[in-house]
Amino acid sequence: MPSQRDIIRQRLARERGTLFRDAPDRVALLYPSPYSVGMSSLGFQLMYRALNERPEMVAERAFLPDDVAGALQSREPLLTYESQRPVGDCPVIALSVAYEGELGTMLQALELAGVPVFREDREGGRYPFILCGGPLTFSNPVPLAAYVDAVIIGEAEDVVHQVFDVLLSTHDRAQRERKLAEIDHVWVPGLHGEALPPVAKARDELLPAYAQIMTPDTELSDMFLIETERGCSRGCQYCVMRRSTNGGMRLAPIEKILSIIPDDAKKVGLVGAAVSDHPKIVELVNTLADQGRGVGLSSLRPDRLTDAFVGALKRGGYRTLTTAMDGPSERLRAMLERHAKVKHLERAAALARAHQMQTLKLYLMVGLPGETDEDIDECVAFVTQLSKVNPIALGIAPFVSKRKTPLDGLPFAGIEVVEGRLDRLRKGLKGRADVRPTSARWAWIEWVLAQGGERAGRAVYDAMRAGGRFADYRKAFEAAGVVPGKRRKLMVVKASEDAS
Repeated sequence: MPSQRDIIRQRLARERGTLFRDAPDRVALLYPSPYSVGMSSLGFQLMYRALNERPEMVAERAFLPDDVAGALQSREPLLTYESQRPVGDCPVIALSVAYEGELGTMLQALELAGVPVFREDREGGRYPFILCGGPLTFSNPVPLAAYVDAVIIGEAEDVVHQVFDVLLSTHDRAQRERKLAEIDHVWVPGLHGEALPPVAKARDELLPAYAQIMTPDTELSDMFLIETERGCSRGCQYCVMRRSTNGGMRLAPIEKILSIIPDDAKKVGLVGAAVSDHPKIVELVNTLADQGRGVGLSSLRPDRLTDAFVGALKRGGYRTLTTAMDGPSERLRAMLERHAKVKHLERAAALARAHQMQTLKLYLMVGLPGETDEDIDECVAFVTQLSKVNPIALGIAPFVSKRKTPLDGLPFAGIEVVEGRLDRLRKGLKGRADVRPTSARWAWIEWVLAQGGERAGRAVYDAMRAGGRFADYRKAFEAAGVVPGKRRKLMVVKASEDAS
């Protein structure tokens, strides 16, 4: 098997845009998932460039190894990419955490770096300062409290420089925490407890965010990522990025977007919570197609799909048209305040067929509040009709209520309930649509952490030490008292488990 250094050097050789620098101070920018995932994160790449613009410091990337078990067994220290130095030797480790499922891998990454995972075990100044940011901070980062020293809440472009002004001014941990606690939008668990500051909003002139590095070794192979907008103008009840977050949708001018894209970018990924809502999205996609570039979009809303839009996507290399139906029935979509109507989804299928798309992929949730078997049956009947127009694939996720949304606090529907609904869909659509669900069990774990506090976060450590399987998480959550035991209907416990 190739060594960690060999893998890093091979990947570096295929990158374009890597920043090799030297400076007095060094920070490890650590993504707690494999390289292919981390390098597909626009926010991670944004922080990489922003921190390397500071002349007095250098930021070097690090990732969770592809073979975590092998890395733990070999005890080889986790290395940064740019200089292949041990991550644990850096005085600051800056973590980007995207969602609740990365809590466990974050602990694995810290263990591989030789850093005590619990904040209280790093006192004394000899260990790195652990800073955290990322998409999870928009909803509920409280489960991180046991592990991190400080967290930037929300958009970090402005705040991160204030934070590093403090971190570079002193190495005294207590003094760092006191100074950081005075900065707006910075949460210091050791001083603030579970009280979170408001979400930060970056200045509009800093938009759009765009990638620093292109590489073939990612989920989005050799694609240049750039924002078309930030935020969203819609009010979907389940979404953390709804219009009340940071003032809704903020547009990037098409001229500025086009001016940033490098000449050697053969594929361009347009990123944002509501890319298809950009008023000039069709013009932008056609312009990129005219330049001979492939195009990918992070989100397509069915009510925005037109013949011109889908035609532009086809020119940009689309073979699968992907959009969201969100709820299995018209009633539930209305409850979610979604704009996806039957007519929009029917038009999406017709457009997919007209432009010879191989598949129409529809995302939806099951286990929604008030959902019944009748809603599932309506979905089966409707998707059956759509499948007569164009081949259909369903990407299905169990509903998980998130903090800072109108549906915050709702219980998980229940693993058995969700699995029953999924089975009903599979049987009803057998031979008519490709049904691809995510795990109900892991969605329940996500829900416990999405609604939980520090105790739930600490239980993740015990679960990972026991093996990181679902049963290990269940036992750890029960032992921590954040969910009742199996005899008390473990799967439908109310979400206020850490209120006490």
